[in-house]
Amino acid sequence: RGAESLPSGSPQQRALLAALLLREGRTATAGELIDAFWGEDPPSQALATIRTYASRLRKVLGQDTLVSEAGGYALRIGRGALDLTLAQDLAAAAEKARAGGNRLQARTLINKVLGLWDGEALASVPGPYAENQRTRLEEWRLQLTEARLDLDLEVGSHAEAVSELTALTAAHPLRERLRELLMVALYRSGRQAEALAVYADTRRLLSEELGVDPRPELAQLQQRILRADEELARPADEPAPAAAPLKPAQLPATVPDFTGRDSFVRDLGAQLASAEGSVMAVSALAGIGGVGKTTLAVHVAHQARPHFPDGQLYVD
Repeated sequence: RGAESLPSGSPQQRALLAALLLREGRTATAGELIDAFWGEDPPSQALATIRTYASRLRKVLGQDTLVSEAGGYALRIGRGALDLTLAQDLAAAAEKARAGGNRLQARTLINKVLGLWDGEALASVPGPYAENQRTRLEEWRLQLTEARLDLDLEVGSHAEAVSELTALTAAHPLRERLRELLMVALYRSGRQAEALAVYADTRRLLSEELGVDPRPELAQLQQRILRADEELARPADEPAPAAAPLKPAQLPATVPDFTGRDSFVRDLGAQLASAEGSVMAVSALAGIGGVGKTTLAVHVAHQARPHFPDGQLYVD
């Protein structure tokens, strides 16, 4: 209450508190609470036991917080008072930020969600309901971790992600998404052989444990790594290298053993070489057909190419 830590009582009393908190203000009927505590094998005095725990919990929380209604119980607390609802709101904001292209903000928000975890959720709380919720929340935590690691790779933190992904794949060896992220992180860190070794180990493990092949996305990733896919090697936030502008080089082949016309070659070459900036040098060759005007022009143009690095055009 405020900064005061309230005693939650016995494990069974904590189980009642957890069952009510996770309903986020909705009423839990007596039957639902009995199922949450004992599943399909409740004791004969189950209802009386629930009422006893509720009475004890009400003394701790207050009459206005734990209320009886519709044959059951509900907790009246603000949405911001529960870390789970805060985590859900932050996760929704992260998803929105990512959809809007703000990867860094999404990454920060997911880290805040993960920071709300303090060990295992509902640790030591008894009952089948608490066990199911532990499994659900642990799966959600792993999904959030995968999303954050995916964002790490997208913003270029692949080298830093390798050690965390290695530990996670060891803890969850059959989780293919983690192995996919590890393969990408290794590949982007210049460790292509190790990335391929992760795929080989995944394929062996899935075959031995489950009798199945890796999912298609993982097999496609392996092929991209084998091809040394340049696009895969770049984080999403790293732009592709700008394509070099195409430089026209339209001059026909020159005559390799061109001889003669030295004065023309010298004068035309000097005019072209003296052109600077926006100044255009125009030279015209006149003469009857077949005397070699085009051959001369092409020969001079080839000699002048170093003065026109942006390209050369040819019109016949």
